[in-house]
Formats: sequence, structure tokens, C-alpha cells
Amino acid sequence: MKQRVITAVIALIIFIPLIVIGGLPLTIAALALGIIAVNEILIMKKILLVSFEAIMTNIGVLLLIIPDSWLSFLPTDINRFFLFYVVAIILAVNTVTKKGRFTFDDAGVLTLAMLYVGTGFHYFVAARGDGFTTLLFGMLIVWLTDSGAYMIGRKLGKHKLAPKVSPNKTWEGSVGGTIAATIILAVYLMFFPVGYDWIVMVILTLILSIVGQFGDLVESALKRFYGVKDSGKILPGHGGILDRFDSMLLVMPMLHLLGVI
Repeated sequence: MKQRVITAVIALIIFIPLIVIGGLPLTIAALALGIIAVNEILIMKKILLVSFEAIMTNIGVLLLIIPDSWLSFLPTDINRFFLFYVVAIILAVNTVTKKGRFTFDDAGVLTLAMLYVGTGFHYFVAARGDGFTTLLFGMLIVWLTDSGAYMIGRKLGKHKLAPKVSPNKTWEGSVGGTIAATIILAVYLMFFPVGYDWIVMVILTLILSIVGQFGDLVESALKRFYGVKDSGKILPGHGGILDRFDSMLLVMPMLHLLGVI
């Protein structure tokens, strides 16, 4: 527990100024976090990080994270999505040249990993571009839901939520975390309006809290499939970048999909 607290304090000291400043520093941080996260998946799959497949995966995730404006010098029809498609096709073609050592299943997993990580961190940066209070709103959904689920689950949890994926999570913790996040953020939205009218945003908060928990469960399922406890070891006591940003990688794109950013 002491190690977890120390790591969290150090991470916040570094991270909070970045989200306050926003702009290029936050974008660079998101690019770095995206690279680390997708490499955690590569390690789980036991793919050499200096291999051709790993290099293309890193290029693909960078293309998905960067702001659209960074490629504005290219012809209109060539954008980051088209370039990502080229990367995905190269991985598909690689299944032929590698003659079974790199399969279509491998290419599919890496393509999904790029989309999952890259899209999540792209809209993380985009949320800050919409305003500090918008990004903080999205982050608070994740943090409050997670903290509420943990505390309420420990006190009241009896019924397992998804025992085959994440044995420690309970229905009581899940529901409690969502209720706690929705109530606290209802107050937050009174003082710091985001997106739509207050009542609409409260309803969206509830929905996004649930979505965030699915993000957590998806990452838990990924780790269980590959037989690892944590996605990485970069954050002592907390695991890897995916362990810390799993929920956010779904919540931030949903903020865009719902028209909040």
C-alpha cells in the first residue's frame, strides 16, 4: 500500500501540471503513454519490441493519437485514418511474407490494440482542447467510479460481477461506484458546466461511468487471456499504463461520440 501511495503521488505531481498546461506538452505525454501501452500488449503477446510488426504497431498507434492538424500539410484525401489503414494492410501482407510465423490472428490483435489505445489517447488530448473542465470531467468519471466501486465493494460486496474475468469486482461495488460518481459530478457540473444542459450531462455521467467499468473489464479479460497479473511494471504498486488508463480509453472516445467534445 505504501508503494502504491508513493507512486500515485509522484505520478500526480507529473501528470497534473501536464493536463493544466495542455497543448503540445500533453500531446507529447499522450504519445509516450500510447507507445508504452501498446508495447505492453506486444509484450503480453511475446512479440519482440524491435521486430517489424512492433515497429509498424508503434507507427500505427502514433498516427491515431496525433491531432488532425499535424498532418494538415498532406493532400486532403490522405489523413491519419488512411495512413493507419496502410499500416494495418502492411501487417496483413506481413502474414504472407512471414509464412506462418506471424498470423492473421496476430495482425488482427495488433490492429485492434492500435485502435483501442490510439483512439483513446487521441480523444484524451481532444478533451483538453475543449477545455480543462471537460478533460477533468472525463477523468473524474473514471477516478470516482473506480474509487467508489473499490470502497463500497470492500464494505458491501457479496455478488461477483464477472468472476471469470475479474474475481474481486462485485455488483454492489459497480453500482455503488456509478451512483457515487454521478452524485458528485452532478455537483461538479453545477459549478463547471460541460457539454449539454445539466440534466442531460448527469444522465450521460451515469452512462459513461458504466462504459468506463467495461473498459476496466476489457483490460482484465485481456490480461487473463494472456495469463498476466498486470499489463506492465512501469508503475510500482499499480502495474502498467493500461492498468491505469483502461477505463479512460473508452470514456474519452465516448465523450466525442456523444457530442460532449
